[in-house]
Amino acid sequence: MTNSVNATSSLNQQAPAQLAFLGMGLMGSRMALRWLQAGYPVSVWNRTPIACEPLLAAGAFGISAPEQLAECTVIALCLADDAAVEAVADWVIPGLRAGQVVVDFSSSSVELTQRLALAAQRQQAYWIDCPVSGGVMGAEHGTLVMFAGGPEAIVETLRPVLAPLSQRVTHMGPSGAGQATKICNQLIVAANSVIIAEAVALAEQSGVDSRLLAPALAGGFADSKPFQILTPRMAARDFEPVQWRVKTLAKDLGLADALAKQYGLSPLVACHAKAQLEAFCQSGHADDDLSSIIGLYAASSP
Repeated sequence: MTNSVNATSSLNQQAPAQLAFLGMGLMGSRMALRWLQAGYPVSVWNRTPIACEPLLAAGAFGISAPEQLAECTVIALCLADDAAVEAVADWVIPGLRAGQVVVDFSSSSVELTQRLALAAQRQQAYWIDCPVSGGVMGAEHGTLVMFAGGPEAIVETLRPVLAPLSQRVTHMGPSGAGQATKICNQLIVAANSVIIAEAVALAEQSGVDSRLLAPALAGGFADSKPFQILTPRMAARDFEPVQWRVKTLAKDLGLADALAKQYGLSPLVACHAKAQLEAFCQSGHADDDLSSIIGLYAASSP
């Protein structure tokens, strides 16, 4: 394969680089807007084109065919699951030219990521797994943390492009290492969210005003960013706007369970949380905000 530094020299020569963003969901639409606001020319695509309209109105260019990606230096993806990532990869990878970089912000399986990285390599291009943490607010404010897998030299050339989106980008290792790190992150976040719902319900049943939990526990060992975000929303039964979808965390715990089993591990806490989230999805709450899982443990009114 072409030397990494030479293959990505176009990233350093173009100022700003021509970027494409595929996937205008809760995260992708906000990340693409951050690039536009930073002055980058951005082309956008979504399976349902109507989702691109706010970005087009903000100055983005539309994509309707893979040939339009030929002049893009960086092609970013932010998609729902493995099936969506693989479908878009089948559309994108055959047309990649030497030196192009695909940055996958989606949360996907390690196995799929490594397979797609090899497919991109056959085109003399690069597939960098770079899942993110920080939720919708992090995407809006450019404060995401990113976990990158793939050649370190390529990740280094991407840092200026990723800067408007993130507060930190950590190179975690070879292809798939970023996804493995995100799976660990989601295991903690999703399992934590179930425990937080149980704690809010227990507080309410014990006569405690659950609205006081977040400020009371702030700075203690039980505190965390998810605790400070989810607890007030659970206490107030305020589930709008949607910041994390229940189905997304359930899917990510499925990835964690599968990866752990590859190595003979039994993630008991994660499996319990996964069962709870899946049950809530099946009861009609798949697209609701994660804070709504308080409904598993407490009445609808605080």
